[in-house]
Amino acid sequence: MTSQLLILVVEDDQDVQNIVQESLSDGGFEAFITSSGEHAIELLDIAEGKYRALVTDINLRAGKADGWHVARHARKIDPNFPIVYMSGKDADDWASQGVPNSIMLAKPFAPAQLVTALSNLLNAAPPASPTV
Repeated sequence: MTSQLLILVVEDDQDVQNIVQESLSDGGFEAFITSSGEHAIELLDIAEGKYRALVTDINLRAGKADGWHVARHARKIDPNFPIVYMSGKDADDWASQGVPNSIMLAKPFAPAQLVTALSNLLNAAPPASPTV
C-alpha cells in the first residue's frame, strides 16, 4: 500500500503529462493520468474517495467535457475537493468559469508551482473521510 496521495490528472498533451507526472512524484504525490474529460468523470464517479485532488487542463481536444466541466463535476461529488487548473490560453476565464477555492496555473509553469498549489489546497481542505 502506498502512502502517497493519489492525484487525478486530466491532460491531453503527452509532454505535459510527463512533466506533471515527474513534478508530482518529486513532490511526494502519485498521479493517475487520463487524457479525456469523460474518462475523468467516470473515474470520479466510481472513486469513493480514492483521489485526493484534481489537476486538469482546461482545453481537452477529445470529447465534450473540458476541464471546467470535470472540476464542476468533482465539486458536485465533494464540495471541498481540491482543484488545480492548467491552461496555456484560457487562464483569464478562471474567475468566471472556475470553481471557488481553486488555483489556476498558466502554462508554462515551474514544476514546483504545481506541488505548492496542491499542497496549499490539500492543507486547507477538511480531512478526507476514512473509507471502510
